[in-house]
Amino acid sequence: MNNTREVEVVVTGAGQAGLSSAYHLRRTGFEPERDFVVLDHSPGPGGAWQFRWPSLTYGKVHGMHSLPGRELTDADPARPSADVITEYFAAYERRFDLRVRRPVDVRAVREGEGGRLLVETSDGTWSTRALINATGTWDRPFWPRYPGQETFLGRQLHTAQYPGPEWFAGRRVIVVGGGASGTQHLLEIAGHAAATTWVTRRPPVFREGPFTEEVGRAAVALVEERVRQGLPPRSVVSVTGLPLNDAIRQGLAEGVLDRRPMFDRITPDGVTWADGRHVEADVILWATGFRAVIDHLAPLRLREPGGGIRVDGTRAVADPRVHLVGYGPSASTVGANRAGRAAVRDIRRLLASEPVAA
Repeated sequence: MNNTREVEVVVTGAGQAGLSSAYHLRRTGFEPERDFVVLDHSPGPGGAWQFRWPSLTYGKVHGMHSLPGRELTDADPARPSADVITEYFAAYERRFDLRVRRPVDVRAVREGEGGRLLVETSDGTWSTRALINATGTWDRPFWPRYPGQETFLGRQLHTAQYPGPEWFAGRRVIVVGGGASGTQHLLEIAGHAAATTWVTRRPPVFREGPFTEEVGRAAVALVEERVRQGLPPRSVVSVTGLPLNDAIRQGLAEGVLDRRPMFDRITPDGVTWADGRHVEADVILWATGFRAVIDHLAPLRLREPGGGIRVDGTRAVADPRVHLVGYGPSASTVGANRAGRAAVRDIRRLLASEPVAA
């Protein structure tokens, strides 16, 4: 008995990128459940935001853009961003009747019959003519490996597990990572921890002046060039640098953001450098970012030798039926909105057997 269900488009993921894509599908005449389906593995609405730590209030969120068709207004900056954005996403799904199916785990996408794709999930198999992959990065935290890591007697945490600053009270903490999360964690933890040490692979770059549209376009272009070459995408902040705001200036002045180069080895009670320096620690917090969740696409053999998927706009160069939204240059919230619209436009051309624009 064949339990495979057929639709025109499957959207995997219901964060900013997935909801934006679903909105544009709906707006251009696709009906949910009949023409397209949105599959999300999270327990409820909110995308990765629902898992953010309580101390990340909405007022601290950098560059959260509203979803298309419904503004996020009058949000209390003192409320946890997880609460604000989860409520907003839930209301958005209801307003546009997107009928997100959850929790559904997408296990594999492979070639089907008649030019269709098969999306194998924990809720059965879907046959589709096109796929919008919007699975983000939250479920794939990156843990670097260093000699002696398994001998450490303290606790090792990743940003994805960050419990909030109070948990670090009285502990000696090493924060690894020079991005936005690493600096935010340090500034929060410093007032509670017995001691903090900041280590990064490269010296941090702090950006003076406003983040103009021109700066944003230039940064996105650099990230876009990597994915065009089939290299794993870098974050936009890795290109733009860290904004030199009042909190950062205070952290620099007080010595909280006193960066040290990357250590060479982890010991049972801390970390050491090749020159003999040693810092004792109770906790190592890895603020080392995330990688794209794309392993379920492996059967399609989309990866390039460089390790990434070569993308032109949102379209996988190796398979025009597959669009990656929220990947590389569209990983920002405003980028995801625009990419969702672009992906739907290209998919409509594909389904109508019209040539897809280069």
